[in-house]
Amino acid sequence: MQDRYDAAAIECKWQDIWVKNQTFKVSEEEDRRKFYLLEMFPYPSGRIHMGHVRNYSIGDVVARFKRLQGYNVLHPMGWDAFGMPAENAAIQHGTHPAKWTYENIDNMRVQLKKMGFSYDWDRELATCDVDYYRWEQLIFLRMLERGLAYKKSSFVNWCPACQTVLANEQVEDDCCWRCDTGVEQKELEQWFFKITDYAEELIQETHNLTGWPEPVLTMQRNWIGKSFGCEIDFPREGSAETIRVFTTRQDTLFGATFMSLAPEHPMALALATDERRAEVEAFIARVKKQDKLKRTSDELEKEGVFTGSYCINPVTGQRMPVFLANFVLMDYGTGAVMAVPTHDQRDFDFARKYDLPMTVVIQPEGDLLDPEQMEEAWTGPGTMVHSGQFDGLGNDEAKERIAAFLDEKGLGKKTVNFRLRDWGVSRQRYWGTPIPVIYCDACGVIPVPEQDLPVVLPHDVEFSGEGGSPLAANESFYKVDCPRCGQSARRETDTFDTFVESSWYFARYACPGFASGPVDRKAAEYWLPVDQYIGGIEHAVMHLLYARFFTKVMRDLGMMEVDEPFKNLLTQGMVCM
Repeated sequence: MQDRYDAAAIECKWQDIWVKNQTFKVSEEEDRRKFYLLEMFPYPSGRIHMGHVRNYSIGDVVARFKRLQGYNVLHPMGWDAFGMPAENAAIQHGTHPAKWTYENIDNMRVQLKKMGFSYDWDRELATCDVDYYRWEQLIFLRMLERGLAYKKSSFVNWCPACQTVLANEQVEDDCCWRCDTGVEQKELEQWFFKITDYAEELIQETHNLTGWPEPVLTMQRNWIGKSFGCEIDFPREGSAETIRVFTTRQDTLFGATFMSLAPEHPMALALATDERRAEVEAFIARVKKQDKLKRTSDELEKEGVFTGSYCINPVTGQRMPVFLANFVLMDYGTGAVMAVPTHDQRDFDFARKYDLPMTVVIQPEGDLLDPEQMEEAWTGPGTMVHSGQFDGLGNDEAKERIAAFLDEKGLGKKTVNFRLRDWGVSRQRYWGTPIPVIYCDACGVIPVPEQDLPVVLPHDVEFSGEGGSPLAANESFYKVDCPRCGQSARRETDTFDTFVESSWYFARYACPGFASGPVDRKAAEYWLPVDQYIGGIEHAVMHLLYARFFTKVMRDLGMMEVDEPFKNLLTQGMVCM
């Protein structure tokens, strides 16, 4: 008997036996209960770190335990391989993103195998492999046919020195991470997925995900942000146009004394009078450089600019000056806010700063609010005052009464609003899945024919990190004949957001070698949904929400049957060292 445990010899011996006997290789066995155990797959950064070890050790324990219980256990591994870090490494080290990525995959695979995790390595995939992303391109074409993918103008972070789009993570203190130039907001045509079509189902299904941590479900519900309220039209003075707002506080309508618009609002410049235009344009340019998240912070100094225009309160007839305000975003509601300074703190701070009128319309029980003496807004319940026929009602009852009144008079209507916005998936970067679209001057936007898939990401590109994506300068890639009329056309040079790849990889693990589509329905029917998913809570909203969306889309496209991707979710916590 050995005095000491010889880890290298003993572990290598058993790992060789597992490989030889294909111990962890599985297939569908209809007479056995299945258990699909999955940890969030890693980005191939080059080395396994302690966070990986913690995550994968937890999963391996569960997988082995379930095998001992007699389950047919699927436990796969792969690589979330596209993305910005590979481009950054290519710039910094003078290498190609593909070379950097595949070398890292090789290194990390060796490390994981040495740890003895019970993976079915025959199912290994990398999202940068053409055999993977070709099916992602097909899913996109199906979504385009269904109206679930579309293109529109959107603002992006732009470095004027590097002449390239920057991800939010590449913007540091409002400057480009690479050259320290001030970042601007630039309007570009972008592709979007219509996740808003699934907003109601996404929020309702959170109540059926009993195997998920409640904090994650709460974060998703808040992100989707379902609100009940009213859309109300405010006529623009001297014009047939109206400014539409969404509000959950129609009970305060009689107290609206000015209007606040997002600087990105499509009417922002049109509302600027000649004498105010220069100041309005300067304000818009300045605010567009600011981080959107910071603009919503309570600590942010409230700033605005008067456009010179007025709108009319539809129930009081009062003229309301129209301002642009830095704390109003286009990402919620309509991008226009009816400002009620006595009953909203942001409006209160703004009104005090710019000396705007205030009208109390809800009096709290046992108190008498005076706008001149108020030190903060009253946002609680109370009795309606200065509200015409609604005086004396409790404000909750008044909400319903005023909503009905607006609908009867054609001034507005009850509606449901979601905070969730459609998912912008265009990235003006190289290392990602090419978007399979062609632009023809004669025919317009043409989907790449299915028989011409995949659109392969070329590797013969010059990679400097400046001047935008090298795809836009690669004539052999973007010059193409229109598949409809045969004339010279141009291929889309944007690539997909890398969250697209990670939104359906769990389904591909069920059938990684399937050559007739993204998913083998029979295999997916057996293995899906994932019985236990394990990963960090930092993915609570983006990845997990997008994966839920993609599952529902693929279901509706007839590719698989499940409604939700992950039956149970474990967020394992972080390793802090």
